[in-house]
Amino acid sequence: MSAFEYTALDVAGREQRGVLEGDSPKQIRQLLREQQLLPLNINEVAAQQARGNAGWFRFGSGINATEVALLTRQLATLVRAGLPLEESLLAVSQQSENPAVQRVLAGARSRVMEGHSLAHALADFPKVFPEIYRATVAAGEQSGRLGVVLERLADYTENRDHLRQRVMGAMLYPIVLTIMCLGIIGGLLTYVVPKVVDVFASSKAKLPLMTRMLLEVSDFLRNYGLWLLLILVLTTVLFLRWVDNPKSRFKVDLWLLRLPFIGRLLRGFNNARFARTFSILTNSAVPVLDALRISGSVITNLPMRSAINEATDRVREGSPIGRSLSKSKLFPPMTVHLISSGESSGTLGSMLERAAENQERELDSTLTTLIGLLGPMLIIIMGLFVLAIVFAMLLPIFELNTLIR
Repeated sequence: MSAFEYTALDVAGREQRGVLEGDSPKQIRQLLREQQLLPLNINEVAAQQARGNAGWFRFGSGINATEVALLTRQLATLVRAGLPLEESLLAVSQQSENPAVQRVLAGARSRVMEGHSLAHALADFPKVFPEIYRATVAAGEQSGRLGVVLERLADYTENRDHLRQRVMGAMLYPIVLTIMCLGIIGGLLTYVVPKVVDVFASSKAKLPLMTRMLLEVSDFLRNYGLWLLLILVLTTVLFLRWVDNPKSRFKVDLWLLRLPFIGRLLRGFNNARFARTFSILTNSAVPVLDALRISGSVITNLPMRSAINEATDRVREGSPIGRSLSKSKLFPPMTVHLISSGESSGTLGSMLERAAENQERELDSTLTTLIGLLGPMLIIIMGLFVLAIVFAMLLPIFELNTLIR
């Protein structure tokens, strides 16, 4: 039995959408006619997902990280209460108000009822449930601790989304403030300065050097401002296309890691994601080599991802994990020492959790410092620019007063 998404018309001519389970599209059409609905379109949910991976089955589109965490926690509660898996999936899908969630869970439930494991059923929706999610579920099913593993997955999804929001929030404030500063300064130079200084320029008196420089900048922006904006946009587009090449992106990521403050922030963010992912996979009894490979895939910085892949190869040859990670010198010594300690004492999972918590605290402190410093710095810089513009406009007035005296 499979899940089918349908589009049909009711007796009033209104379009109805939903999901039904059946053996074939023909049976679904018969069920719709029995409900006095005229079927227009019927698609198997898993087949639709395979045809359109780039559609709404994405975090941030039809199903976001918060909804995935919620359905995972609900499913964990029902499974730990002893409810059969297919009934748990049905109950969670009925509780959700998001049609995308209903479609995905209906498709997964149909696969479970066919005899497949939950991890295999979730593999039909890779854009919703990434590899780490499916590997952890598979380990939970094999160990008979699916409920506990699902609760860990819910915590992991919530923590990861919270970390991403913290980083985005920290970067959003200075970006918005910078755009506002540039807009205010540009407006002053383009519209305010010419009207004020033209009064003195018409008298053919020699203007102060600072005022003349301000007028040159103002004239340049008025005459070539749009061209300058076009060049900036074109340069940005060409740069983004160049960065799409893995070799080019590797160079850019390596350069970013070498920057004093940004490099520390990037290392902290990626190391926190790696440690947290490696922790949940290890605690869920996923094999170490698979856990390392999957944990490396969540890292966004290519040099750090490459370092994980090289460390995985060394571990496969028999080298300890901590020593393998320390070769690249891209991971904090505290994380490496905790991993080495966990390997020697047989408590790798708990040490990884401690490393993740330590790195997340440090990252949070760094972000707080960043927000605290960038705001006042940008305001001071904008104030200095505005002060220079006002001073340049007032200089002719001061000189005029001197001549009158």
